[in-house]
Amino acid sequence: MTPIDLLQQYWQHDAFRPMQEDIIQSALDGQDTLALLPTGGGKSVCFQIPGLMQDGVTLVISPLIALMKDQVQNLNKRNIPATAIYSGMHYRAIDQAFDNAIYGKTKFLYLSPERLTSELAQTRIKKMNINLIAIDEAHCVSQWGYDFRPSYLQIAEIREWLPDVPMLALTATATPKVIEDIQEKLLFRKDKQVFQQSFERKNLSYVVLDEEGKQDKLLDILQKVKGAGIVYVRDRRKTKQTSLALRKKGISADFYHAGLTSESRSWKQEAWTNGQIRIMVSTNAFGMGIDKPDVRVVVHLTLPDSLEAYFQEAGRAGRDGKRAYAVLLYNKSDELNLLNWYEQSFPDISEIRQVYRALGSYCQLATGGGKGNSYPFDLGSFAKTYDLGILKVHNSLKVLKNEGWIELTDSVFEPAMFKIKVTREELYKYQVEHPHSDTLMRTLLRTYEGAFSHYVKINENRLSKFLKISIADLQHTFTQMTQEGIVEYSPQNETPQLIFTHDRVPAEDLTIDHQLYDFRKKRHYSNIQSAIQYATTTKCRSQQLLSYFDEEDAPLCGVCDVCLGRQKNEVDDATHELFKAKIKEQLLLQPKKLSELVRSFPSTKESQVLQVIDYLADNGFLRVDEEEWVHWK
Repeated sequence: MTPIDLLQQYWQHDAFRPMQEDIIQSALDGQDTLALLPTGGGKSVCFQIPGLMQDGVTLVISPLIALMKDQVQNLNKRNIPATAIYSGMHYRAIDQAFDNAIYGKTKFLYLSPERLTSELAQTRIKKMNINLIAIDEAHCVSQWGYDFRPSYLQIAEIREWLPDVPMLALTATATPKVIEDIQEKLLFRKDKQVFQQSFERKNLSYVVLDEEGKQDKLLDILQKVKGAGIVYVRDRRKTKQTSLALRKKGISADFYHAGLTSESRSWKQEAWTNGQIRIMVSTNAFGMGIDKPDVRVVVHLTLPDSLEAYFQEAGRAGRDGKRAYAVLLYNKSDELNLLNWYEQSFPDISEIRQVYRALGSYCQLATGGGKGNSYPFDLGSFAKTYDLGILKVHNSLKVLKNEGWIELTDSVFEPAMFKIKVTREELYKYQVEHPHSDTLMRTLLRTYEGAFSHYVKINENRLSKFLKISIADLQHTFTQMTQEGIVEYSPQNETPQLIFTHDRVPAEDLTIDHQLYDFRKKRHYSNIQSAIQYATTTKCRSQQLLSYFDEEDAPLCGVCDVCLGRQKNEVDDATHELFKAKIKEQLLLQPKKLSELVRSFPSTKESQVLQVIDYLADNGFLRVDEEEWVHWK
């Protein structure tokens, strides 16, 4: 079958999106490939189709558990066998997933990067017939990227034992430095290919509004722009406050953040995707992997800390190609708050060591051990237990993660599992002698098949409601039966996982790469300054964003607040371009006095010429010195 045949069979699309077919062919040709496609550009199809066309398993490295589970679910709906392995899963489930991939029952195996380099994973992967290695969110491999993850640096180790398997790295946004860094860090071979679409979004109108009363302006925007939307805020508390305020004004809204249960997050996202909720107010936890093309507006209530992050989040609007709006509500206090947040993001080494010491105690981990171990971790409980400030803990954990000492996963729901260890006759005897377990076991045997031969997943919430007992009592009964050798049992789990990527060391021996730490601090400050400049400079918003990604000489978008503001005054877009060309032609020969330059447009209003000159000066095309000489830059 050809790639287009598979696209039609599994995705019911008649044609590929731009560049998809070229990327697929590059992967099929065995070339290391870097694909930069905009948000909503169909990155997953680029590795899923080559994987389906070849014998063996496609290995997919992805940083977010929720994103992995979502893609696995979508593949399984299409009757494509896929599974994911990540921290927090039961050992038996991991073992079974690896076996299925080895013996041909799985086409796509998703792994978190920290799982990839475990001894168990390496041993099992070496037994698999791997046809392609896909690295999703590949910008995470670069320290120049906005979401660097140390575990991504270890992906290249796979080259040692799978030297002939091609890599396909995918991301939505990357600066030129990041593009170069990705290829270097992943050890791309000489016959590599880079496919990059322009980051220009012609249907997306970027707007920055200087507003003191942000809530009132948000309401005004959502009343004027119909259709689905996302509102991004910086902290969890604000998500609930803002959604409640919108509901009071008659707008269908809900809130979303990483601290919600997996079940709650799934329900909210599905309700928003299906149109039952119009507006989702969220932290940056919402949006990765969402498949909703008809988002008409994305509003940021706070200044983002990098243009990469902003571009990704704003780009979730208008994926259907129709007019959409990305609005940033900004005021001077945002800049001060962002700079203050930046200062707190880089704690002192003594504070980091204090948090690291407490982590070892919290996990009851002895010094000299623990590498690769995974522990349920609740940040709020941890901070309260050791009387540490939440912000201090959060920022210290981030440093420990960036330095490669730990990994911290997002929370994900893992159902309970059980297996019966005894014969049917022995189980019946146990039920007679322990009446409290009889109803439970009879219900389990009627509802779940195969428990005598393999592990079975169970829904503890549904089971406890049916039996009219608490989950605690249910788990107590299972635990007692486990201790007595009747069953093997793992309770349900929905807690983020803390992984020690190195053996625990004494806190005083904890090392931080100061040169790298300073580099990250400076880079972070530079990212913030770029975001501030975007919000405060009167230059075409699209041109600013495209210039950041090294797309120079981009045309005026004509639909951002800056372009529309200029057009609403005196000069339309076509006239502006004509004036610009004439001014450039004159100044390239030699600088001119401002008055002389204005007089070179004899049949035009002086105010119109001055408006174009002011715009070109504000946007860096020309410079007017103190003596009013005009120079083309």
